[in-house]
Amino acid sequence: MNRLKVLYDRYRCNKDPASYARSLGVKVGEGTRFYGTSPKMFSTEPWVITIGNNCNITDDVLFMTHDAGTLAVENECGRWVIVGDIVLGNNVYVGTRSTILPGVHIGDNSIIGAGSVVTKDIPANVVAAGVPCRVIRSRDEYIEKVKDIKAGKNTRYYSDLEYLHSLDPNNKKGK
Repeated sequence: MNRLKVLYDRYRCNKDPASYARSLGVKVGEGTRFYGTSPKMFSTEPWVITIGNNCNITDDVLFMTHDAGTLAVENECGRWVIVGDIVLGNNVYVGTRSTILPGVHIGDNSIIGAGSVVTKDIPANVVAAGVPCRVIRSRDEYIEKVKDIKAGKNTRYYSDLEYLHSLDPNNKKGK
């Protein structure tokens, strides 16, 4: 029976991730999209997670709502686990394989780079990345970077997507 529930949860999570998250108690704003979800991404206390409007949550993101490291110090502190809410503002992007730890709030219009471990609050309108996650630039600086790439001013990136796709050996249109 447990195996069937696991399969059913996986199906529901992939079919409609926002609805699945809401069924667990996650507060999910309108227009939020999930890309590559997993039933385990919302940890053991999903009802303390709030995700704002128009957010993009990518593949393998983990919302870790608790710190059970306290079990290693139970002789000194008693058997106790720290649980903290996680709040994402509106228009937040969270990159692939990022982990957001308990008690973290991420401000509106912020971007979290792939593989980040977010251990503390991130202000609004910034790009943050790393382990531990830290602010690396303002959102406006990121917008300028994207515009420069689109204009072909940075040759490390492909600005011509049609050309980029023509390089794909599996692209049947380009042959």
